[in-house]
Amino acid sequence: MAATIHSQADLTALPPASGRAGLGGTLASEFTKIRSVRSTYWTLLVLLVVSVGIGAAITGGTAANWSHMAPPDRASFDPTQASVAGLFYLGQLVIVVLGAMTLTAEYSTGMIRTSLTAMPRRTVVYLAKAAVFAVVALVVSFIAAFVSFFLGQALLASTHDTATLSQPNVMRAVVGSALYVTMCGLFAFAIGAILRHTAGTITAVIGLLFVIPILVHLLPQSWYQDVARWLPDAAGRALSVTVGPPPPHLFSAWNQYAVFAIYTAVLLVVGGILFWKRDA
Repeated sequence: MAATIHSQADLTALPPASGRAGLGGTLASEFTKIRSVRSTYWTLLVLLVVSVGIGAAITGGTAANWSHMAPPDRASFDPTQASVAGLFYLGQLVIVVLGAMTLTAEYSTGMIRTSLTAMPRRTVVYLAKAAVFAVVALVVSFIAAFVSFFLGQALLASTHDTATLSQPNVMRAVVGSALYVTMCGLFAFAIGAILRHTAGTITAVIGLLFVIPILVHLLPQSWYQDVARWLPDAAGRALSVTVGPPPPHLFSAWNQYAVFAIYTAVLLVVGGILFWKRDA
């Protein structure tokens, strides 16, 4: 009897439950998830190695063959674009894989049920996953962009054709390449929320970002120029150019990026609605 009375007193002494599970705790939980998975580290390491390595190979190779390049080729050479080419061309492919797996991996393992049991507010879970992934991708992309740029310019020093961040459009190209790669990851994350299948998501995103732009080149030139500005990958091409006039068939750099951002935002909303409505 005394034990029962003591137990009831302990329960009464506990603070009453109040409030709702919030975004802050869910963000912390999602960050713990993404950093506790080994594949995250490997994927981000590959992103850094590919971005910096390919940029170094391009700029180093250009410097070694500079004396043999024709004057028109030297005049049109873009040292900034060359240094961040690895991030733009292959870095986006790597981040797409991580963006897709951030959500679809939990569906494949069934862990999504545990996540939604711990946090029943699905909108909060969805926003937290997207936000944590975006921050991680953006930080690593910025590191890759600036390391690639400074290493590339160091390798091009012997050519005396280098770029500095204070020159026109150079900062935009370096920062823009990181923002573009991050947006590619969010694009994959949104499609992953819609398809809920890792392989299907990666295939769909590769088709939209890589295959369709190649196929569009087969169209008549006038048709290609009308269609190209509406493709997601056009944002990266518009942002990365620092030498010569911008591509005439594209919007201005940041407007072109806005097109891609709108596509991504729409897909994120659709993915969020489906995440909220469908069974886990």
